[in-house]
Amino acid sequence: MKLGLIAGNGKFPFLVLQGAKRSGASVAVAAIREETDPDIERFADRLTWVGIGQLGKMLRFFKSEGVDKAIMAGQVKHVQIFSRAIPDVRMLKMLLRLPRRNTDALIGAVASELASEGIELIDSTYFLKDQLPQSGVLSKRKPDERERGDIEYGLEIAKEIGRLDLGQTIVVRDRACVAIEAMEGTDAVIRRAGQLVRGRLTVVKIAKPDQDMRFDVPVVGLPTVESMIEAKATCLCLTAGQTLIFGREEMLKLANKSKIAVVAV
Repeated sequence: MKLGLIAGNGKFPFLVLQGAKRSGASVAVAAIREETDPDIERFADRLTWVGIGQLGKMLRFFKSEGVDKAIMAGQVKHVQIFSRAIPDVRMLKMLLRLPRRNTDALIGAVASELASEGIELIDSTYFLKDQLPQSGVLSKRKPDERERGDIEYGLEIAKEIGRLDLGQTIVVRDRACVAIEAMEGTDAVIRRAGQLVRGRLTVVKIAKPDQDMRFDVPVVGLPTVESMIEAKATCLCLTAGQTLIFGREEMLKLANKSKIAVVAV
């Protein structure tokens, strides 16, 4: 496999690189200048830096490297497209064809552009299947009756906003919605909820009803729990089999220390 990695922010791209190298795949990295950790240069065999709007440059790089499959790994903040991106001709033509610019539409369009060049976008968890949790309670403490009620209510709301492609995360207290994620990201919406209502918060982060595992797969990790502690949230609910947990041991250790219940459903 000659793999192209479209690298966003966080640990995700580094973990994909490690997994790909273990499998013997050859990897060419297109690193997003506005998002990717510069340290990725130490791990990539071949790399080019591209701006968020430089779709044409990324495609030319992959073609020159003989890439036939690509993976998207790491968040690219949706808000960047509206605030900083200077689109090249290829990107501009793609944007003009889109009837809407939500996450699925934007990334789906990039997948189509890759396909037009003979490059298949594959499951972003392809090398990380062991980091997808199975159904059940992951922490030492189980959700209590109040938290179970908030999870039940929260799942209904989260599935609906997921269907609308608005976000993956909501924060609930006493079966009332405190905060809904839009463009700000999971950690930011948790902190915002904590500013609105202090304590006894349940965080529900789920995959979309028709989650495309090629992109925008839910991710949690140590920063998620740190944000929950700051907001005095007591419970985290995830989608089993479709949520990546980075640094699972470290994350659950902090959750257990803070008596936060973590459950995959």
